[in-house]
Amino acid sequence: MKTLKILLICFCLFSIVGCEDDSDPSNISVERYVELLKQGKYNADQLPDFSSGDIPALLAYRNESLLINNFPVNTLSSSLTLECTLGMFVLWTIESIRARAINSEFLFHTFPSQNPVVDNKVDFGWIEQSDAVRASVAQSYFDWWESNKDKDFDEFKDIDPLASTAFKWH
Repeated sequence: MKTLKILLICFCLFSIVGCEDDSDPSNISVERYVELLKQGKYNADQLPDFSSGDIPALLAYRNESLLINNFPVNTLSSSLTLECTLGMFVLWTIESIRARAINSEFLFHTFPSQNPVVDNKVDFGWIEQSDAVRASVAQSYFDWWESNKDKDFDEFKDIDPLASTAFKWH
């Protein structure tokens, strides 16, 4: 009986010690972040502390059309985005890297805007977040990165990837 108790205690200790929180926004990898978003298990209340060096890995997911519905939200927003595509959320994460680098006036904690959706830049009107819209935003971020990736990030962080589009982050 004593051996059984010892084994049970060891099992409990190993279970507790073995349950590392690999969703900590300060040290999560892009791959783990995306995996947790896909599984609906990214439970942090902010976006990860990624840097410009993570942008290429994030861009690899820009065309993902999987709808996700468990992600951190900007509590400052009066509207709630209940779901978005993984691709759009990843692009918003890239915008977070840029917004933090330029100390954007729209930055709230790690959030680059109120929601991971885009609006019409001219009249701030709502736009259906279609695959075509996501594809356009994705292409803009891809072109922005590809045109500048050989430069120091400080040289192009002020360039808005959406500048030549009809969109702005909400």
